[in-house]
Amino acid sequence: MLNELSALIEHRKKEPLEGSYTCKLFARGEDVILKKVGEEAMEVILAAKGQGRQRLVEETADLLYHLLVMLAQYGISLADVEDELRARHAAKSGG
Repeated sequence: MLNELSALIEHRKKEPLEGSYTCKLFARGEDVILKKVGEEAMEVILAAKGQGRQRLVEETADLLYHLLVMLAQYGISLADVEDELRARHAAKSGG
């Protein structure tokens, strides 16, 4: 699902669709996107501290979405992040 969402975000970046929230984020720029990532991260923390499992799931989904928008803003793919995670795992486990 994250790969599909990432592809949709990339598509919206390249071919804006009127009324799309994703397109509005890209149009508003880097500062707005980064602010949203920060807000969503805080909401995840608050949800984890006592708002229940479902709320934590919902806020984590929001954070993941906004992280993918941020990555797209900087031309970084989900595959780039996955490659970094694989490299770290390989280094930690001795290859």
